[in-house]
Amino acid sequence: MSPLPTAGQTLLTLVALITSTGCFLADWNETHIHNPTWPAHAKFHNGQTMSFGALLGACTLWHIVTPPPSLPGNPAPHYAAADGHGAAGKSTADGVNARMWRDVRREARLGRLRTVVLLGGLYWVTQASGYFYPGSGAFDPIPGREDVEQDYWLQAKLEAAIFAMLGAGWWLERRRILAE
Repeated sequence: MSPLPTAGQTLLTLVALITSTGCFLADWNETHIHNPTWPAHAKFHNGQTMSFGALLGACTLWHIVTPPPSLPGNPAPHYAAADGHGAAGKSTADGVNARMWRDVRREARLGRLRTVVLLGGLYWVTQASGYFYPGSGAFDPIPGREDVEQDYWLQAKLEAAIFAMLGAGWWLERRRILAE
C-alpha cells in the first residue's frame, strides 16, 4: 500500500471530514443553536444531529485510515509451471492457496469500502429526507436579517456534491482494489 492516499481515498476522506465538521460549522450560530426563537427541544434535536454527523464522519474516517484486519496466512503467490510445480518449486496447491487468500483479502477490502461509502452517505441521506417533513424548510430566517434571501436549494446542491464525491471515491477505489 502506498503511503500517499489515492484519489478515491482522498475523496472519501473529504466526505468524512465535511460530515464530521460541516454540521457544526453550519449550525453553531444564530440560525440554530444560538437562535433565541428556537425552543429547547429543537436545540436538543439539533445537537443530536450534529453529534450524529460528527460520529458518522469519525467512523467513516476510521474505516478509511485503518487497514483491514490481517487474515491468516500470507503466502507468496506461486504460479503453476508445466511440471505441476510453481516457480519456487511449490506445488500447484500452494498456488491455489495463494490465489484463494488474495481473493479473500480483496473481498475484505471491498467490504471495507462498502462500509466507508455506507457510513459516509447516511448523514446526507437523512439530511435530504428533511425536505419531505411537513412544515420543514431548508433555512430559517436569520434573526435581525430576515430580509436576506437564501438559496432554498443550497442544501440539495451540497448533498448532490457529497453523493458525487462518494460515488467517484467508491468507483476509483473499487477499480484500484480489483486491479491489485
